[in-house]
Amino acid sequence: MRRLLWGRNIGSKAKACGYLMAAASTAAVAIHIYSDDDFNNKLRTFYHGIVRSSRAVSTCTLNVIDYKYTLRMLAPNSEEYYEALSQVHHRAANRILKLCEVNKGFYVKAGQFIASIRQVPKEYQSLLSSLQDQAVPFQFDAIKEVITRNFGRELSEIFLSFDEQPIAAASIAQVHHAILKDYQEVAVKVQYPGLEKQMQIDAKTMYILSKSIAWIFPEYQFEWIVPEFEKTISMELDFTQEAKNSERTARNFKRKNVVRVPKIFWDLTTKQVLTMQFWHGYKIDDLEKLKEVGIKPQKVAQALAEVFAEMIFVHGFVHGDPHPGNILVSPRGGQAFYLVLLDHGIYREFDDEFRLNFCQLWKALILQDSRKIQDLGEKLGAGKYSKFFPIIFTGRTIDSKSALGRSMSDEEKKKLKQELRSFDLGDISSFMESLPRDFLTILRTDGLVRSIISKLGVSQRVRLLAYAKFAVAGLKTEPNLETFGDMSSRVWTSIEYTSLRILLGYDYDGKGGGICSKKHFVSGPLPFKEALACV
Repeated sequence: MRRLLWGRNIGSKAKACGYLMAAASTAAVAIHIYSDDDFNNKLRTFYHGIVRSSRAVSTCTLNVIDYKYTLRMLAPNSEEYYEALSQVHHRAANRILKLCEVNKGFYVKAGQFIASIRQVPKEYQSLLSSLQDQAVPFQFDAIKEVITRNFGRELSEIFLSFDEQPIAAASIAQVHHAILKDYQEVAVKVQYPGLEKQMQIDAKTMYILSKSIAWIFPEYQFEWIVPEFEKTISMELDFTQEAKNSERTARNFKRKNVVRVPKIFWDLTTKQVLTMQFWHGYKIDDLEKLKEVGIKPQKVAQALAEVFAEMIFVHGFVHGDPHPGNILVSPRGGQAFYLVLLDHGIYREFDDEFRLNFCQLWKALILQDSRKIQDLGEKLGAGKYSKFFPIIFTGRTIDSKSALGRSMSDEEKKKLKQELRSFDLGDISSFMESLPRDFLTILRTDGLVRSIISKLGVSQRVRLLAYAKFAVAGLKTEPNLETFGDMSSRVWTSIEYTSLRILLGYDYDGKGGGICSKKHFVSGPLPFKEALACV
C-alpha cells in the first residue's frame, strides 16, 4: 500500500510539474511573441514555440518519473542500484536525443554541450555525441535571402560563383563555397533565419525545466548550465565577434608555423554572415585521408595537444568548441601540414590569476603533489572535490604512487574504481556548480581534445607532455605574451619542462639513449646539471 501511494505521489508530483512547466512555458512564449509587429510571424512562432516547449516538458516529465520509479526501492551503492541507474541513464539520454533531433536548433546545440562535458554519465556522452553530425541544411532560398538582406546586393553582384550546396551545416549556420570577383576562394557562413527569437523561447523553456528538475531532485543542481549555455549561444550568434576572436587567435599564434586561421573579409561580414578565406583540408580525425597523403597521426595529435595547451596555459584565450569538424589538417608537401582552426564563435578569456593557478595545478598533477593539488583546489573553488582533479585530468587517484608514464598497479585500479563509483550525480552537480565558469570551459575543451587524440589512435601521453610543457611556459609568461618565446624564457622553461618530462618517463627528444633515456631516470628526476644537458 505504501508503495502504491508513493508511486501515486511521484506521478502526481511529476504531473503537477508537467502542468506547471507547460503553463510557464506557454506564458513565457506568449509574452515574448505578442510584442511582435507581424501577426502572421507572431502566430507561426507562437505555435512552433508551444510545440517545441511541449515536447521538452513531456521528455523531462518522463525522465523524472523513470528515475524516481526505477530507483525507488534499491539500496544506494549496491550492484543492483548501479545496474538500474545505468539503464535509466540510457533511456533518459535516448529520450533527450530524440527531443534534440526533432526540435533541432538550440536543442541540438544543448545536446552537444552536454555530450562534451566528460563529467556527465557515459550513457549521455555516447548517445548525445551523435548530434555532432546531424544538422540538416536550410533551403538555399532562405540562405540567399539572409545574404541579400545583410549586404543589400544580389549574389551575382558580389560573387563570381556561389555553390548552392553547403559544404558544412551546423545547428545555427551553414557554410557555402564561393569565389569573389577577384577570383579569391572564400567560405561564406550564413546564420539560419529567425534564430534570435527562437533562442529566447528555447532558453526560457530550458530554464523552467532546470528549475523544475531541481525542485523534484534537490540533490541535483544543474541550473547553472542554462545561463552558461545561453551566454555561449549569444556569443555564437554574433559573427562579428567570431571574426574578432579569429583575428586575435591568429595574432596569438603568429610565431607557430603549424597553425593557420582563415583571413576575415570584413567588407563581407555582418552579425549574420561571415566571409573568410577558404582552406582545403581534411577533418582532423579522418585517419584514412591522413594515411593516404602520408601525414602521421602521431604528429597531428602532438600539434593539436600543443596548440590547445598553449591556448589554455599561455594565452588564456581558449577555443571552446574544438570538435573534429572545426579543425582541418591541410597538407603542405611531404609529411608537413597545417592545423587550420575554424569556428571561433565560442571563446573564453581567463583572468591572469586563474591562468597561473591552473598552470600550478598541472605542475602539481605531474609532480603528484597531493598537498599542492588540495591547496590549489581551494583557490579554484573546488573545495573537497579537488581530490578528483587527478582522476579527471590524469586518470589517477590523488595519493597514487605510480608514475604517470606507466600503468597503475592493480590495487590503484581497484581504488580508482571505488572512487569513481562513489562519485554520483549529486556529487557531479555539486562539483560542477562549485567550479569557476573558466574551469568548465577547460573541462569541455580538454574533453574534446582527448577525444580527438583517441580517435587518432595516439596515447594520451602526448597530451600530458604538451600540458606539462605549456604549464611551465605559462608560469614564465607575462599577460601581454611579449616575453613568450624569447631566449631566456625558453631556456628556463626547457630546464623545468625536462624535469617534468623525466617524471613522465620520457627522453627529451623521443629517440631514446644517452643521459636522457628512460633507463637513466626510472627511479626519479635527474640532478639539475644532468637535466640541463638534456635541454
